[in-house]
Amino acid sequence: MDKCPATTRRNVLTTAAAAAVGGMAGCTTYGGTTDGDTDGTYSATIEPVGTVEFEEVPETWFPYTGDYADMGVALGQADGLAAIGIRQRFGSHHYDELPGVSVDKSELTQLWQDGTDQEVFYQIEADVHLIDPNFMINRLQWSQSDVDEIESGVGPFFGNTIFSGSYPWHDYQRYTLYEAFEKVAEVFQEQERYEAFAQLHDEFLSTIQPRLPDETPSVAVLFPKSVPPEAFYPYVINEGTQSKHWNDLNVERALAESEVADFHASRGTIDYETLLEVDPDVIAIRQQGRVTEEQFHEDFVSHMRNHDTASELRAVQNDRVIYGGMTYQGPIINLFQTERAAQDLYPDEFGGETLFDRERVADIVNGNL
Repeated sequence: MDKCPATTRRNVLTTAAAAAVGGMAGCTTYGGTTDGDTDGTYSATIEPVGTVEFEEVPETWFPYTGDYADMGVALGQADGLAAIGIRQRFGSHHYDELPGVSVDKSELTQLWQDGTDQEVFYQIEADVHLIDPNFMINRLQWSQSDVDEIESGVGPFFGNTIFSGSYPWHDYQRYTLYEAFEKVAEVFQEQERYEAFAQLHDEFLSTIQPRLPDETPSVAVLFPKSVPPEAFYPYVINEGTQSKHWNDLNVERALAESEVADFHASRGTIDYETLLEVDPDVIAIRQQGRVTEEQFHEDFVSHMRNHDTASELRAVQNDRVIYGGMTYQGPIINLFQTERAAQDLYPDEFGGETLFDRERVADIVNGNL
């Protein structure tokens, strides 16, 4: 299949598509030059896209999910962020604690409008899309030709669906959060910021993990179908980056040891009766957006204490219903979510303690390395 148009609006080109996208392989070229002058170009490679060569650092960009948005912000690229899949699912409120770091989500185009069509990509005209093209095909019902059209008419895709480890169509290389983050740093030529974050992250874990107890609790991560909840979407703790903070805190994976299927694979729900069969030590309720302690207690903890079946759960009886964080976490959001999870899981050890330096994170984002 020929995917090599002569020109596009952007000076971005791919020299080798090393892997198939949606089962098809080929060579895709992006760029505004056809004279063979590629002095100063650089490349970045990620599965399933392959190798993308850039003639200049992208100025405008957008992801679909908040994990890649957070990566770009961490690399000092907030000014170029133009859109997001669903605004509420991007945890930019965490930046309020970082001096000089902010994103106004109201200014971002929301890609999801009862679906996501190609027109919005043309309207934004971003230099690069930090999106796994297979996500567009398998989750948003795009065709391969839709992907090809945007690649040739607007700009390249560059991403890998890292947040879930349960999608059956993701049969190619999976990346950890920091492996994907390093790839994005290559796109923006911000390797020094990446290295600074990687060092901070390693130091952060080295202050927490030696203090974890030998026996850690079993945790079930759930997203409520309604508020107050009578059923939940189950999220099995696995290798997806949505589970990184739980894995780093060495918890037992309650749902993984049961017959409950991950929501990303089944799209199903479980009720309190099923949850009682699992009966985890801790119930971590996932929410999107900013959630206050008072709101969380009213919407979930109080309701479950007064519920005929939920009140029989060990986690409810032992006051171990905790906030489970957001689905999409990049390097900044992950620091906040790991800190809060550590405080909630092990209050005697970490309760109320600040576990990472906000000023240092802000310095890296702002280029003060």
